[in-house]
Amino acid sequence: MNRLRNRLIVIFALATLAPLAVTAWIFASVASTAVTRWTSTAEVDQLSRSLEQTGRELYQRACQTLKNDAALKRTTPERLLASNRSQWPAAAQDFLAAGGESCAYTGDRLEYFVRHGDDVWAYSTSLHGVELAKLRAEIAHAHALVAEGSARDLRRGFTYTFLGLTGAIWIVAFLALIYFAHRISRPIQNLTTGLSQVAAGHMNYRVETARNDEIGAAIQAFNNMADELKQSQERLVYVTRLESWQALARKMAHEIKNSLTPIRLTMEEIAVRQSGAGGEFYQQAAQIVVDEVLSLERRVRAFSEFSSEPPVSPRTLDVNALLEERIALLRAAHPEVVYSTRLAPELPPIYADEDLIKGVLTNLLENAAQAVKPGGVVLGVTGSESGKVSIEVHDSGPGVSAQARTTLFEPSISFKRGGMGLGLSIARKSALLAGGDILLVQGELGGAAFRVLLPAA
Repeated sequence: MNRLRNRLIVIFALATLAPLAVTAWIFASVASTAVTRWTSTAEVDQLSRSLEQTGRELYQRACQTLKNDAALKRTTPERLLASNRSQWPAAAQDFLAAGGESCAYTGDRLEYFVRHGDDVWAYSTSLHGVELAKLRAEIAHAHALVAEGSARDLRRGFTYTFLGLTGAIWIVAFLALIYFAHRISRPIQNLTTGLSQVAAGHMNYRVETARNDEIGAAIQAFNNMADELKQSQERLVYVTRLESWQALARKMAHEIKNSLTPIRLTMEEIAVRQSGAGGEFYQQAAQIVVDEVLSLERRVRAFSEFSSEPPVSPRTLDVNALLEERIALLRAAHPEVVYSTRLAPELPPIYADEDLIKGVLTNLLENAAQAVKPGGVVLGVTGSESGKVSIEVHDSGPGVSAQARTTLFEPSISFKRGGMGLGLSIARKSALLAGGDILLVQGELGGAAFRVLLPAA
């Protein structure tokens, strides 16, 4: 269960290594682009200069060759008459305006103009496909590109680009870190809130979670702890109320016993001494009083037992064997009832007082037998869960009403004829003394069902 630790390690690695790797990649890309651009600009500049020098030399050589041919009369000129000056080509008119002699190029031809009076002789030759005007325009464009590249501050642009991209990556990584930190800290905050709520006495507060890591395990442990605390609180309240009932029972039992004993002795003496007319009636009346007093004394003894705290001597016990022994004992007393068991194999033993557990089982099995009709079924089930051993007693009787559920374990409340109303109270008290509890659960046979939870040894 190291998922949280591993997740934190991964988040830290991504928050540090990922921006570093991306920054290094951007740095390398931008640096490579800058170096390539600078190299390309230098190469274009060098190439444009070479082309310019080559073009100038080609023009000068061609012009000189054309002049030599004209001087040696190896080429025939085109004579431009002054009378047709308006029809001269633009190059000839420019030459006439400048004066002297000059060379000019048009497309891929070179022209050499010589003045003869008012006329102009134009010698021309082919440049063999070389268009000097186009070459000059391309060289000018290359010079413009070189000038534009030189005018830019590549270092500053590279610095700004690098800082901007690095800052953007850091902000993205920081936001991602905040998001994951929130995902981790939010459940811890919820858990802290839950602890505060439980500490304030709100035992029903629970923290919802769908995580399966250490935080999820901690939240689940908190919810289990809250359940245990709630059950402990309910048990404490029940034990406190039970102690109040026990104190009252001890006081009432003592006072009633002090009054019943002389009444019973006196009525027995009256019954012995009665003779003569009407003696039989008085004797019967005295016997009735004695019987009722004996009944009251039995109730007083029951309250005395309820209010007493028996000594507890825990030891290791086999629950399956105890349940089978109690059922075998009661099967003879209730032959009209069908007893059955469903015992869990390899059930762990419990560590409790044997007399307390026997009393609990006897009470529950006896109540179940009295609740069913002849031919009814009483089922005993054993099992284990979460370190506790469970013993369930199901019956096919009418079940427990909604009214009875609210005061089921309260003393002096009986819902059957001749009952004292102390059986379930004493049984739950015994279960609590053994470190467990008794719960009312859903019955399998349509009637009532009780589950006894006891700590495993």
